[in-house]
Amino acid sequence: MEIREVAVVGLGTMGAGIAEVFARAGLRVVAIEADEAALSRGLSILDGSLGRAVSRGRLTSPEQDEIRGRITPAGGFGEAAGADLAIEVVPEQLEIKRRVFAELDRHCRPDAILATNTSSLSVTDIAAPTRHPGRVVGMHFFNPAPVMRLVEVVGTVLADDGVQAAAADLARRLGKTPVQVGDRAGFVANALLLPYLNHAVTLLETGFASRADIDAAATAGIGLPMGPLALLDLIGLDTSLSIMEVLREEFGGPRYTPAPLLRRLVAAGRTGRKSGRGLYQYADGKPVSPVVTDIANKGLTSPPATITLVGSGADLEGELGAAAAAAGISITPDPGQPSDLVIVAATPDASVLAAALAAGRPQDTVGLHAGGGRLAELVITRLTSPAAAVAAQALAGQLGLSVVLAPDRPGFLAGTLLYPHLADAVRMVQDGYASAADVDTAMTLGCGYPEGPLELLDQAGPERALAVLSAMYDAYGDPAFAPPPLLAEHAAAGLGFRG
Repeated sequence: MEIREVAVVGLGTMGAGIAEVFARAGLRVVAIEADEAALSRGLSILDGSLGRAVSRGRLTSPEQDEIRGRITPAGGFGEAAGADLAIEVVPEQLEIKRRVFAELDRHCRPDAILATNTSSLSVTDIAAPTRHPGRVVGMHFFNPAPVMRLVEVVGTVLADDGVQAAAADLARRLGKTPVQVGDRAGFVANALLLPYLNHAVTLLETGFASRADIDAAATAGIGLPMGPLALLDLIGLDTSLSIMEVLREEFGGPRYTPAPLLRRLVAAGRTGRKSGRGLYQYADGKPVSPVVTDIANKGLTSPPATITLVGSGADLEGELGAAAAAAGISITPDPGQPSDLVIVAATPDASVLAAALAAGRPQDTVGLHAGGGRLAELVITRLTSPAAAVAAQALAGQLGLSVVLAPDRPGFLAGTLLYPHLADAVRMVQDGYASAADVDTAMTLGCGYPEGPLELLDQAGPERALAVLSAMYDAYGDPAFAPPPLLAEHAAAGLGFRG
């Protein structure tokens, strides 16, 4: 069917943005909000967005008037009678959405498509009570809707032939990129993003790493635009907790169980930026600078003059050689020779302590893992002396590396965040839920990743990912770290996931 008129129910920030998107694409829009004050606020949000586009030269005043003229405000569901598609954008509570759908069911034509903008609830649960459940589809827009290009188009086991495809075609008319998936909690983006964020909270809660180091490992090490703890504060801890609860109910297991600290912060009203305090504290809407990694200064004001480099990651010598030489630092491979510091060129699937003991100078030894970008993970063992830890920090600073502290455990810090996240993406492909390309599209367009998780996996190498996950699983016994069979198959065959 040709979709020419749509009804948008709920004119909060998201609903106003979706109404704008439809109107910009030339569709007639009925904007429905039962509360008159809420309707007025929603129209103000929409007008403000269009006005900013004009002031920035992205729209002309006549274009603004034309777009605005396509939008008809309405205070009742009866105005949706002529819509070819109606979409609800109301709070993420199943009963509220079902009440809205009951009204749309009563007033819309039998052939109209009914869409839900839910981000994590079951579309089937929303559709089942309606008279025409085959006409119900999920269309999950991302905030801000006028800017974000992704729409997750969700079909159900009840869907009529062509309904999901029609919604995807509509998304393309809007200038969006649709990803078509089945009805599974969290769809693609939230099902991958939230467990990763929740895992970061667990690492903080258990003392695995500091707030600043966790976020720095994600940005400087993995290359993500924002650290997971800062991102949780931006999303809202309460919103994140509610999505995790939906995922836990659907999938179960430790990977989808909300971290106790997340629950406690929400119970205490520390919900993130909107409350002024979450995992970080905020003043005037801006984060107060976190405490950065700083090993207590033991009087060392300059990096070591000579270092011994050992370990299974000794290819690090080539990477460090030029920088060390430029800094006037000598490198020797023989731990029997005098040196100020022993560096284990560490790999995240091997113990630094074992290499330190083999070198015979464990008190003088730290691990150094050069992650992505300019990140240096300093791995401090149980036998590393404070002086050696400070010397290693000074060395990394001299070489221009960002420093985070990591425990001597498989994955270190960046890998502990990254590899289970990549494994989740592989399982999604393995289950036939989404293609590798669609997974990457969802995370780049929906979550702002510079590269999708399966592109990141190909860069790291399936063999390396398999080795690190296997070491993590052996160390912890957590099924969330068990390598997916599909990953093992790709590693054995030497195949990537993106060609």
